Amino acid sequence: MSSLGVRPHFTQILDLDVEAARERITTRAAAHEGRCEVKNFPGFVCLRVPVDERRYWSPRLNLSLEPHEGGRTRVEGVYGPNANMWSSFLYAWLLVGSVGLFSGILGACQYRLSMTPWGLWVFAFMAVLALTLYALARFGRRMGAEQTRQLHEIYQECVGKPVEVE
Repeated sequence: MSSLGVRPHFTQILDLDVEAARERITTRAAAHEGRCEVKNFPGFVCLRVPVDERRYWSPRLNLSLEPHEGGRTRVEGVYGPNANMWSSFLYAWLLVGSVGLFSGILGACQYRLSMTPWGLWVFAFMAVLALTLYALARFGRRMGAEQTRQLHEIYQECVGKPVEVE
C-alpha cells in the first residue's frame, strides 16, 4: 500500500453469485465482532472499525458487489475515511481548486496586460494549500495504516483468498 494515491483499492473476482458473496462476507465478518462492524446493503458491504477504536482518521472498507460473467461476482474494494472526513477534504479540494483556477486565469491576464499580477500570488498560495492538503491526506492514511491492514485481513479471511491492494 505504498502508491501515490490517497485511497487504496482492489478488484477481485469471486466464484460465487452476488447474493452468496454478500452473505459469505457479512456472516464471516460478523464473526469478527470485536474487530469490525458490518453494514450490509444489496450489492454493497461496508466494514468499519468498531466505535470504541474509531478515530478521526480511521478507515472503512467499502465493497461494491457486481455480477460478473459466468455467475461470478466482481468485488471492488475501496479503503477510505469516514464520510465526515471525506467531505471535509472534498470541500477543501473544491475550494482550493476553484480559487486556484480563477486566480491563475486572473494573474495570467494581469501579466499579459502588463498589470501587477497579484492573482499569481493567490494562485501560488492555493498551490501550497493543495500540496498541504495532499500531505495531510497522506499523513492521515499513515495514521490509519494499522486499522486498514486489520480490515484487509478480515476481508481476506471472509473470502478465503488473498488480494493485492493497489
